[in-house]
Amino acid sequence: MKKTKLILPDYKEINDFLESIQAESRTSNPNLYCLRLKENEGSITNYKPPFRKDFYFIALVTNAGETKIIYDNTSETNLNSFLVFQSPGLLYSFYRDNSANGFLIYFKPECFSFFKPDFEKEFPFFNILHTHFFKFNHSRFKEFTPLFEDVFSAFENSKDNQHTIASVKLLALLYQLKEFTTASNQWEQGFTTPQQLLVKKFIQLINNFYIEKRTIEEYADLLFVTPNYLSQSVKSATGKNALSFINDRIMTEAKSLIQFTDFDIAEIAWQLNFSDPANFGKFFKKHTGLTPLEFRKT
Repeated sequence: MKKTKLILPDYKEINDFLESIQAESRTSNPNLYCLRLKENEGSITNYKPPFRKDFYFIALVTNAGETKIIYDNTSETNLNSFLVFQSPGLLYSFYRDNSANGFLIYFKPECFSFFKPDFEKEFPFFNILHTHFFKFNHSRFKEFTPLFEDVFSAFENSKDNQHTIASVKLLALLYQLKEFTTASNQWEQGFTTPQQLLVKKFIQLINNFYIEKRTIEEYADLLFVTPNYLSQSVKSATGKNALSFINDRIMTEAKSLIQFTDFDIAEIAWQLNFSDPANFGKFFKKHTGLTPLEFRKT
């Protein structure tokens, strides 16, 4: 039977996303929602396979336990507290430990009707190609908590469906977070030469398109270079084969799906856009030495 083309979830509206994670409440404001993540919260989905959304996202979380977030070529585990910024359109997945609690904010720039900057330029921790992640200890979480609480209190107590005061306080929060992230300067480190910048863009594109695009030629087209030049640049800058970056990203997601869901192997092969379970099994064993079922039992 011919496999139908995989369509990744892409949530246009905040409420559509809230429904997908089985959150109990919805927002009356299509441009802003503040969601408290509570310990032992039973309603919210624990695992969310790869998806995209068409709005901005900030999360401040502590007591993360076994929480795992997967973005870029990174799988973050062993978390205590963390801060995440994500622009619309980026591919993302997560596993949430029930011990986790904190603050989740979903918003569109339209909630700032009084302020219309170039958003990614004004707030560089939002990047259309890259999720920014900051891991820190609980004491740092406590420093940030009053800033987020100020936004959440205004949102929850608002009598205005536009949540005007909450929007103003969110804008203030973004500028306060800009000071912290500018000091950390994580996104500018390590990429200085044109070749290194090309490799950075290549890796970021993989993060966004690894489900749909699997060849060097496809990424070279997106970067307006030849496949040979891209391969040589990646090898020279990193010592690794360019194709290995694509395969590593697929493997990161595959391991997460096997470890944190009850999906059968055929469903996981489907989620990752393989032509059939047998091809997925061969791919997985080639990179781990184990079949998907053997890996699940480890």
